Amino acid sequence: MADTVKDEKELMSTPVGVVRDPAFFRKVKGVEVLTETEAVAIDRQNRKVTLQNTAGGDSSVIEYDALILATGSSPVIPPLEGCALPGIITVKSIEDAILLKEQAVSGNLACVVGAGLIGLETAEALAERGMQVTVVELCNQVLPGILDDEMANLLEQHIKSKGIKVMTSCRVTGFAGTGRVEQVITDQGEVSTDLVVLAIGARPNVDLARVAGLAIGETGAIAVDDRLRTSDPAIYACGDCCETVNLVTGAPLNAPLGSTANKQGRVAGINATGGDATFAGVLGTAILKAFDFNAGKTGLTEVAARAAGYTVETVLSASPDRAHFYPAAQPIALKLVADATTGRLLGLQAVGPGAVDKRLDAAATAITFRATVEQVSHLDLAYAPPFSAAMDNLIVAADILKNKLAGHARGISPRQVKRMLDEGDDFVLLDVRSPAEHAAMRLAGANLVPLGALREKLDSLPRDKEIVTFCKISLRGYEAQKILNAAGFSRVRFMDGGILTWPYGVETEHNA
Repeated sequence: MADTVKDEKELMSTPVGVVRDPAFFRKVKGVEVLTETEAVAIDRQNRKVTLQNTAGGDSSVIEYDALILATGSSPVIPPLEGCALPGIITVKSIEDAILLKEQAVSGNLACVVGAGLIGLETAEALAERGMQVTVVELCNQVLPGILDDEMANLLEQHIKSKGIKVMTSCRVTGFAGTGRVEQVITDQGEVSTDLVVLAIGARPNVDLARVAGLAIGETGAIAVDDRLRTSDPAIYACGDCCETVNLVTGAPLNAPLGSTANKQGRVAGINATGGDATFAGVLGTAILKAFDFNAGKTGLTEVAARAAGYTVETVLSASPDRAHFYPAAQPIALKLVADATTGRLLGLQAVGPGAVDKRLDAAATAITFRATVEQVSHLDLAYAPPFSAAMDNLIVAADILKNKLAGHARGISPRQVKRMLDEGDDFVLLDVRSPAEHAAMRLAGANLVPLGALREKLDSLPRDKEIVTFCKISLRGYEAQKILNAAGFSRVRFMDGGILTWPYGVETEHNA
């Protein structure tokens, strides 16, 4: 929709430009594709499927030895007043994207309901077409379930800096307009709009399976085993319509992503034709580009890990994605989540303009094979200044987490520091950066004692109060904690990620 892909046929083509149409499948793959045809019933006893031609209305029956259900999912459309008004669109198919592209008029207003992956990608595309965009999200953050709130806040601030209005903790109660949608009605007031995109999730299409008597899992998707067999051994299911397993927790999961669907399709196809393949599950790995930021996660967030019963330790770590002296270096923030008892890595989140994908992929591999933080810290990752620092971001984060697990490092998240400031807690927020760094960008209420001068100024600090140290990325913050601990200060913590992961606003030379 943002014209990154100029012709929608490219989305259905092979890498050499051959369109995957019915003729392609018949000639190249030996597969007969029936378009404009809906499967309306399954006769499991006689192994027959009833088909309905959607154009002419004729019905027919085909027999099967093995059947694969790949019925996908459908966008959630809320039962709200005015939801049928013209100008309210979902984004699921190529046809949806074409329609949305036609209605995205530069200078007009657009409202995207839902701040998940599809919602944020759509918001960016609409903004790049010149529309004034508002994003409305029921949860208290963007990318709920994908990022923890402090990481989501970093992304949200960037999105806002691009001119998009973001309304979180906001419930949509209806839509209004004369002949076409003109307002989105919310519990925070009306949002004027010329176009609405509903991006509040998708439901697996299971009606055909349910009527046929196949078991539906607790997620609402079709239940399958590790060979993607349904409760009927002759019927398989793959893609958005079926369940899979969370590789960390072992719990059932519905993961409607193209990557998962493609891998499951391969396994189902092999087994349905007499082969032997298994699909172990997924980590829920996801990634998106939002303007100049990249964001993603693999494994469990902190919230999900605690909900699953884990006792967790976390770390925020911010640093350039390649050698700091390399011209193209860009910052990224990482959040690692580990089992505090075993040290097993449970999840990684990554946000920033730098290369987050390679860190997510490395972490996904480590989590899949149940690696510990100790093992991750020793990974032999590729190094050259154009690609990473000598100590890659992921390894640095793992080292910090090792120090936390061992009791050497005592961190506190920016979210906790913000709460302490808001509630008026009696503590010292200690900035150990240089005077020039402090003058250029600082946190309200912070006291400056540069790290190099800290040993000389120990007597100026109270020993009866908690001290929270920080710097740009909190490497110096951690060093300050160690200096203070060695000098007998017992109540010292450093702020995870430093000022680079502080999403709540700072004072600068221009706004002080």
